[in-house]
Amino acid sequence: MTYNKYGPYLKETFGSAVYKITVDAGFTCPNRDGSKGVGGCTYCNNEKFFQDNGKDILSVKEQVLKKISYRKRKKLEKYIVYFQTYSNTYGSTDYLKSLYESVLDIKNVIGIAIGTRVDCIDDEKLKLLKEISNSHYVCLEYGLESISNETLSRINRGHDIDCFVETVKKTHEYGIDICAHLMFGFPWESQKIAKESALFLNQLPIKFVKIHQLQIVKNSIMGNDYKKSAFQLLGKNDYLNYLLDFLTALNPNTVVQRVAGDCPAEILIAAGFSESSINIAFELDQKMKELELLQGISFKEAQ
Repeated sequence: MTYNKYGPYLKETFGSAVYKITVDAGFTCPNRDGSKGVGGCTYCNNEKFFQDNGKDILSVKEQVLKKISYRKRKKLEKYIVYFQTYSNTYGSTDYLKSLYESVLDIKNVIGIAIGTRVDCIDDEKLKLLKEISNSHYVCLEYGLESISNETLSRINRGHDIDCFVETVKKTHEYGIDICAHLMFGFPWESQKIAKESALFLNQLPIKFVKIHQLQIVKNSIMGNDYKKSAFQLLGKNDYLNYLLDFLTALNPNTVVQRVAGDCPAEILIAAGFSESSINIAFELDQKMKELELLQGISFKEAQ
């Protein structure tokens, strides 16, 4: 295996196929509601992350049951419920407890993954998640996007690298698995950011990573800027080179959940390439085999 892939990890860890069910719990985030900043992250339109948004008003439990009913192999599968849209710890601890627990009694649901921001977590919420982890799997997915404070400022992220590091270390103290999200392709960053990002993550107790390319979407600040003056986006070959630099420097024990993102055509303004995330993953695998590269090859050499 050229890199440490999520599917095989899940099957080995839980003993059967595990399917991640994405739900929209109706959260916002402090960078959207004005408490942290104005306008949100400049690249963000969360419709691209949750395609059913606005079509059904269902509880998270109803969403899970509906999606399980579509699965052909549901008797053979286990499920992790993924709270994805916006910041899914941005509420009171009592509310979060009732929300998370509402899906954990569903048959074959083995745990939850929670997408959020590092400035939307505290000890009280981490204690809750630690309690849940005694009986179910728990993973916190933190948006990092870039290891550059300059980039975090330019995209109006609302927190800095120090905040990310501090929160990751605190989360690890509670024994909760952590996934970091990275985005490659900001036009002011160069390819060297890929290897530097891996080296940065290697120093932290991060178990998983998700990588996606910059895409320009409707109803985003960056989308409006792009319409006024288009800028260069990473083409497929350049993006694959970023991934090669990143993966060869990444600790081989870090599990890669995703190497590219997808965006619904109806909200997409511009992208550097049209290939799906599945095709990018396939081409990455082929390229690593051709070049005889493995995840962490330079990490191992440096030890």
